[in-house]
Amino acid sequence: MKKILFIVGSMRKKSFNKQRATIVAEELNGKAEVSFLSYGDIPFMNQDIEFPTPEEIIRVRGEVENADGLWIFTPEYNYSYPGVLKNLLDWLSRPLIKNDPERKSSVKGKKVAISGVAGKSAAAGSRGKLKDLLEIMGMKVMETQVGVTINPEAWANNELTLSDDKKEELKKQAEEFLKFLDEE
Repeated sequence: MKKILFIVGSMRKKSFNKQRATIVAEELNGKAEVSFLSYGDIPFMNQDIEFPTPEEIIRVRGEVENADGLWIFTPEYNYSYPGVLKNLLDWLSRPLIKNDPERKSSVKGKKVAISGVAGKSAAAGSRGKLKDLLEIMGMKVMETQVGVTINPEAWANNELTLSDDKKEELKKQAEEFLKFLDEE
C-alpha cells in the first residue's frame, strides 16, 4: 500500500484545508496509508543553523523521505501560498549533506499532488505558484489540481461544506494520484 504524506499549508486549528485533507484521507482509506506532517515546530530556514541539522528538520525530512508521495493542501494568502509552507519547502529543498555537489534533497524526484481551498479564486494563485516552486525543487507535480471555493457560511461557522461535484472531483483526484504514484 502506498504511503502518502499530507502537508496542510495552514496552522489554524479549524483550517479549511485541513478539513478538506481529512475528507481526502477518508476517500483514500483502504487504498493508501495516509499521515499528516506536523511541522509547526520547525525553525525559520537559516544557513547559520543548517549544519548540524536541527532535530525538527531531521524528523520532517525522514517523514517526507519515507512517503511514496506528498499531497499539499494550500490556502491562498495574497494570491500566493503561506510563509509557513514556504519555510518548510525551503528546508526540504536544501542539500542533506554539507557541500554536496549533487545537492541531494529530501524531495528531489518526489511525486506530489496539489489542492487548495480559498475564497473566490479557489486557491488558483497559490496552486499555480506552488506548482512552479515544486518543479524548481525537482519534484514531479501531478497535472490535475482541484481548487475549492469556501462556502459563505464557513466564514462564520468554520465548517467547510463541499458540493457533490467537488466531492466527486476530489475522489477523481485521489484516484489519479494513486495511478500517478505507480507510474515510472
